[in-house]
Amino acid sequence: MPNGFISSSEEIRELRDSLDAQGRKLILTNGVFDLLHVGHVRYLNEAKSLGDCLVVAINADESVRELKGPNRPVYSAEERAEILCALEAVDRVVVFSERRASRVIEAIHPHIYTKGGDYTPDSLIDEEKQLLDRLGVEIRILSLVAGKSTSATVSKMEATESEVPKIAILGSGKGSNASAIIEAIEDEKLAAEVAVVLSDEPDAGILEIARQSGIAAIPIDPGTEKAGQLTDAAIKEIQDRLEAANVELVVLAGFMRIIREPLLSAFPERIVNIHPSLLPKFPGLQACQKALDAGEMESGCTIHLVDAGVDTGKILRQEVVPIQDGDTVESLQARIQMSEHQAYPEVIAELLLRD
Repeated sequence: MPNGFISSSEEIRELRDSLDAQGRKLILTNGVFDLLHVGHVRYLNEAKSLGDCLVVAINADESVRELKGPNRPVYSAEERAEILCALEAVDRVVVFSERRASRVIEAIHPHIYTKGGDYTPDSLIDEEKQLLDRLGVEIRILSLVAGKSTSATVSKMEATESEVPKIAILGSGKGSNASAIIEAIEDEKLAAEVAVVLSDEPDAGILEIARQSGIAAIPIDPGTEKAGQLTDAAIKEIQDRLEAANVELVVLAGFMRIIREPLLSAFPERIVNIHPSLLPKFPGLQACQKALDAGEMESGCTIHLVDAGVDTGKILRQEVVPIQDGDTVESLQARIQMSEHQAYPEVIAELLLRD
């Protein structure tokens, strides 16, 4: 065990098999466990009460940066392991380098696997859930202490450092609206900070725009190939990342997936979208094509709050763009985007001032 606090998966498996032979149970949980707080302590005590030996699998430092952004972890894996081992409830700590804990779960084959109450069995990563089912591991979802989280702790510290509100941008494509928002911030037309950019497309241009601006750029696995859909696990990951970034407003900029509960309740009236039509006309996909096919004389863009429907939320602003003779989808889209790039940063500024 390096430094005496980190065990290998092989050592934990031997321990598990020894306990199994004695009719005793090994419990496994996993997470970052950075900046320990009372919620962690109570959770770990509850986990330990389920069996005889509690093993905590923690993300390696690079894995934490990938999950939580460039400013995490606050403490290294070795330091986190030492702190955890000092707790009476924790018997062993193992470190894994991947984004998911699947490999360490399979290597250890625990009797019981626990997660916090912000999860449900359905919101576990599909790969993880299938593995646990295949191994016959009991899954237990434990309670959380309200208001006690690492994100809340970091938020309290950051609140004293800066009064500039933080926003997140979600997109699936090239990121022209994201560029306009970032440019408005740089030109001091929008008093905000883009804390993180998320995309369901790992190669999307919006992520590269974020990287070039020094903004955390994180791809999100949608968990399904169904058009427009996100699995419970993907919704959970998005919510976790938004809360970890301490954002006040979530900005959808060409995000081609449907946002739903519990994310809507986590950011009530704080998720905004822009759509290339004069809603309620032509919601959903191919709005410009639909406007041209319908023989409309004008189109434009609508900025609206996001609710449980598709482009049905409260309208905040609309900009009209005349349709010209000979317009194609491409030419109409280009003119609508010019209006979008002007209006979206202005509406974002108004929403932040409202708060």
